[in-house]
Amino acid sequence: MKIGVICDDYWHPGKLVTEGLELLSEQGYTFHYIQHASEWSREWMNEHDAVVLAKSNQVSAVDETPWLTPDIQQQFQSYVEEGKGLLVLHAGAVGYRAEPLFYELVGGVFEHHPEACPVTISSLNEELGIAIAQGTYTIHDEHYFMEVIDERIQVFMQSESVHGTQPAGWVREQGKGRVCVLTPGHFLHVLQHTDYQATIKNAINWVSAARS
Repeated sequence: MKIGVICDDYWHPGKLVTEGLELLSEQGYTFHYIQHASEWSREWMNEHDAVVLAKSNQVSAVDETPWLTPDIQQQFQSYVEEGKGLLVLHAGAVGYRAEPLFYELVGGVFEHHPEACPVTISSLNEELGIAIAQGTYTIHDEHYFMEVIDERIQVFMQSESVHGTQPAGWVREQGKGRVCVLTPGHFLHVLQHTDYQATIKNAINWVSAARS
């Protein structure tokens, strides 16, 4: 399965994402990475079964200029509607509140986070087969607080810390395609956590199984 990965910004180095997904490369997934927004094109997206967005709205780690133009938002929307998959992973939800097409496509965006702390991840919906069945585990991570469009999303995983409870994983479908959002993953040990690795793998499989 060919998966395109868009990553790298000031707070989330591309190396973190590539190392976090490396273990999945041993399970039949081929990842193609771009770390500078200038490398993005719709043609590049079309070459892949799904795209993982793990980049905030910055051109690169050294250029904080927003990269998600209205035209690129429309391209993401049509990519999904035509039957492809989009997985928004951690940083991929950051900095997009003012981008209406993207916000509506993914169903929610990052709002804020307290300092990193123990965060407990729990599965809420086993029928989707994405989060680990009856799985609950605690990780040290940034606890993302999200602004979501409740009527547009189906939450299957939640995160809880001393600061409160938040949706940590949700899905939605648009047109012939599928979107999944996973909020954990600021640190490498989180991305490489056995249960979260399984969730990422299941999410990739779910968004890639779009309707023809």
